[in-house]
Amino acid sequence: MEFSAKQIAEYVQGTVIGDENATVHTFAKIEEGIPGALSFLSNPKYTHYIYNTQSSIVLVNQDFEPEHEVKPTLIKVADAYESLARLMTLYEAHQPKKKGIDPLASIASNAKIGKDVYIGPFACIEDGAEIGDNACIHPHAVVGCNAKIGANTTLYPQVAVYHDCRIGNNCTLHAGAVIGADGFGFAPSPSGYEKIPQIGIVVLEDDVEIGANTCVDRATMGATIVHKGVKLDNLVQIAHNVQIGSNTVMASQVGVAGSAKVGEWCMFGGQVGVAGHITIGDHVTVGAQSGIPGNTKSGATLMGYPAIEPKQFARSAAIYKKLPDMYAELGRLQKEIEELKKQLNK
Repeated sequence: MEFSAKQIAEYVQGTVIGDENATVHTFAKIEEGIPGALSFLSNPKYTHYIYNTQSSIVLVNQDFEPEHEVKPTLIKVADAYESLARLMTLYEAHQPKKKGIDPLASIASNAKIGKDVYIGPFACIEDGAEIGDNACIHPHAVVGCNAKIGANTTLYPQVAVYHDCRIGNNCTLHAGAVIGADGFGFAPSPSGYEKIPQIGIVVLEDDVEIGANTCVDRATMGATIVHKGVKLDNLVQIAHNVQIGSNTVMASQVGVAGSAKVGEWCMFGGQVGVAGHITIGDHVTVGAQSGIPGNTKSGATLMGYPAIEPKQFARSAAIYKKLPDMYAELGRLQKEIEELKKQLNK
């Protein structure tokens, strides 16, 4: 499928600088551009590539002014990265989608299957499960008893949605994701640890994306809830009875302990740890590898363990590097003080 610069500019409400009839049929990074490719430039660190790229069209921000001649046609837009995302979504929407039920799929007789779905070989749809219209269930995915999968939702291979869990519309669950495994609940006893039954469910609202091998545990009672628009990276752990607010994003290896509540529009870097039974406000940003042990107010930006304000963390980190020398100096000063005391006592 081919698009001209004029068509692209109309779609993203941009301005063409150059040949409006230039056409593209694929995407490429600006440093790897080829003829017929669409690239973008939003990070100033990559500006030098625009003067040598072979891409036919490049999306740039409105304020971009080339210092040298550029060969590709430019399309100026308010936000080059956001415009690229819209175009890639449009491109993906035009790709042919699989439909139909493979004869090797296992589907319970009382399962409800919507219109125009795809269910791949060795996928398993158990008793009472519901699959919404246009859903896509890839090979070896499992939808447990009485679980519900919304319309236009995709489950990639090896996804497991346990019994009774609810997945909304327009969700994407990548390979190996597990929704609704037991929460980590054990009571110590004289003979060991007694398992506490986890009788709740997981609810993923609409437009949620779950990364590969990410786990969202079922609640002990009630529901673990991932609200609308949340995006979780690969290898994220969401424990039992957690609530994640709308449009929050979490990078790889974040761990959220049981019954924590995370607000809306939060951003967590990789390997952030969140203690259980705490509340994190809205619009909170947390740097990678930080630990949050207590309640956090809305709008905070945090880093470190325990997580503190970034400038304070940077100053603390600078001091930390000097601690061995400071310790040695402290020891020397203590010896001098002891010597002075002895002399004074004489």
